[in-house]
Amino acid sequence: MPDTKTKTIEPKTPALVQAWDWITETQIWTSIFRHAAPINDRNRVLVMLSNVFLHMHPVRLRKSGVRLRYTWCMGGISFFLFLVLTFTGLLLMFYYRPTLEYAYSDIVGLREHVPLGIMREMHRWGAHAMVITVWLHMFRVFMTGSYKPPREFNWNVGVIMLVLTLLLSFTGYLLPWDQLAIWAITVGSNMARATPFLGHEGPGASLMAIGDVQLVHAADDARFALLGGTFVGEGALLRFYVLHCVALPLVIGFLMAVHFWRVRKDGGISGPL
Repeated sequence: MPDTKTKTIEPKTPALVQAWDWITETQIWTSIFRHAAPINDRNRVLVMLSNVFLHMHPVRLRKSGVRLRYTWCMGGISFFLFLVLTFTGLLLMFYYRPTLEYAYSDIVGLREHVPLGIMREMHRWGAHAMVITVWLHMFRVFMTGSYKPPREFNWNVGVIMLVLTLLLSFTGYLLPWDQLAIWAITVGSNMARATPFLGHEGPGASLMAIGDVQLVHAADDARFALLGGTFVGEGALLRFYVLHCVALPLVIGFLMAVHFWRVRKDGGISGPL
């Protein structure tokens, strides 16, 4: 009797094979996946040597690529400042309450009752320094051509982290809840009204109208989503607090792990041009 449980696997059609070959040969695919599946001895060795967990250090490093005058150590300093900000931010969370009643008084207390206000000042100046070092790191990478293949994927990861770093600084600006913070966020959030398609004053906003129903207007556009209301109030303070202390740091931490992994898989720090 024939085995009825045996399943027959139909071969891929030539069209699917051609489509798969085209996808795996694109620049996007090859920038993410450096090697094919480990189906032979050579691929097994390549996968082992290029895996950040199985083989932590690159096989070879250019001596010129690790010189301080070439790297400026801006990437390492940025990571160190991120750790400092994470530690001081956790300490500040024990004393800061994101409400209209207590936000400003808690900031004043952290400045007046803590010697030299050291905890808040370390966080504040560390944030300014991190923005500067991230910009300098991106500038160094651009000037040395380290964004070119095969490192274009990691360059895009770095650009995303740059934007998230600026958003971290922007969301943290509101938390002291003084007049400078409120009006600065008011001006900054007003720019969201010009967001393409999602802002009621932005390009393409008219395309979101279906018949007599206007899907994007002043009450439910990108600015409203950012502030949790039509003005900078308690909803905005709470949203900025959650973004600043939870959401953005988690995303940046994950992208940093990907960033370091890609540096390792791409053969370490690139050499001078």
